[in-house]
Amino acid sequence: MKTYKVLLMTSVVLLSSCTVGPDYKRPQFYSDNQIAARLGLNDAKSSINKEWYLQFNDPILNSLIARGQNNSPSINVAIYKLRQSRQNLKINMTENLPLLDAAGSYNYGKDSISYGALAKTDYYQAGFDASWEIDIWGGGRRLNEQSLALVVASAANLDNVRLSLTAEIANNYFLLRQFQQQLQIANKNVVLQQEIFDLVKQKNKAGLADDISLEQAKYVLENTRSQIPQLETGIVSYKNALTTLVGSLSGDLDELLDNPNKNIVANLYSFDMENLYNLPVSSIRNRPDVKVAEANLVAQNAAIGQAIASMFPSVSIKAFFGWQSANISNLISSKKDAYSYSPAINMPLFHWGALYNNVLLQKYLKDERLEVYRESLITAVADVKNAVTSVQKEYERNQSTLQALKSQEEVAYLSLDKYKQGLLAFSDVLTSQQNLLSAQNANIVSNAMVLSNIISFYKAVGGGYSIQADNTR
Repeated sequence: MKTYKVLLMTSVVLLSSCTVGPDYKRPQFYSDNQIAARLGLNDAKSSINKEWYLQFNDPILNSLIARGQNNSPSINVAIYKLRQSRQNLKINMTENLPLLDAAGSYNYGKDSISYGALAKTDYYQAGFDASWEIDIWGGGRRLNEQSLALVVASAANLDNVRLSLTAEIANNYFLLRQFQQQLQIANKNVVLQQEIFDLVKQKNKAGLADDISLEQAKYVLENTRSQIPQLETGIVSYKNALTTLVGSLSGDLDELLDNPNKNIVANLYSFDMENLYNLPVSSIRNRPDVKVAEANLVAQNAAIGQAIASMFPSVSIKAFFGWQSANISNLISSKKDAYSYSPAINMPLFHWGALYNNVLLQKYLKDERLEVYRESLITAVADVKNAVTSVQKEYERNQSTLQALKSQEEVAYLSLDKYKQGLLAFSDVLTSQQNLLSAQNANIVSNAMVLSNIISFYKAVGGGYSIQADNTR
């Protein structure tokens, strides 16, 4: 009998080490060499600094990002989701562990008088109930595997939200500075064009300029003025966007954001172009959104094992140890002790194909997650390629806008000087003034676009975030 029990327990232990369903293996499409070749990466060993925005050397930007990381509702939501997934993992890890409950009961019974002698009974019971469903086929272990993968997905999602928020704050900040610089340019042009209008007005009164010239000067002046309300509206919009991103109310940041001592978009930012290629290939696979997609794939792969395990017999054991007595006063004593145990086996026989169809369903869901993961890799590579190209080409375009601006500044100065000397038609002066404003705006917009494209680059390569499978922080 003892040998039988030993064999039975040994069999249970051996069976409980079995885990049905496929083990996860990372899909082999798009090797690191392929990705590096497509992007021209040097596969540098150094990693990207998560605080890449510090290179812009703008204390206000740094303050905004720090404030957003600590106070943004979107980040707090992602943090709470991560905490929920961690707690869910802890709960699921207990699913197939033995459980123990303390129990006590009292039962009173009185027989019907029709039985003859009237009988009354009192019955007390106290003790411990234990139960254990043995994880023979590994369904519980697959559940833990799935839960851990979902924790990784939540952690990667938090990183993705942090990265997106950082990029969004930086981008809106640079756009705000662009509009502020354009407003400054527009105001300066209004002053200059007012002077020209006053000059033409004096000449018109003296009979040295016709009415057409006067109206043309007024048109250029008012046309420039008409741009100012749009720029002021844009400035308010970007301020509000930044206050929302950092989790503040409208107006809280006005003092911080108004009238910067040094506007970063006033001049071209110098960026080391080698940074576009000195990247580890792993930064693509470790991009937060890619890690989310892969973690979801891992979780769904584990769900297949759970579905398969449900098709096999389940074994459970229930036991009781305690005391039973008709009198509560002497319930707890060695003579009143009692125990019982009842092993049970449950064999699924006929479920109208539901269990098998559930396995197929989980496999199809895995196929879907696989394609989502593949698409995330394709998108990541395309994002990096687009960002690299955008940075390079915007620098080239910026040089053209700068040269055009320098030329137009000279044309505008000479045109006005010659007009004052009576050597040039006033229409040429107006044209040069309009072209000057356009050239100034084009150069400032390009300066801001360079910064925006650099932001897109760091976002495309994952912003320095990297989550390992066993790192849920």
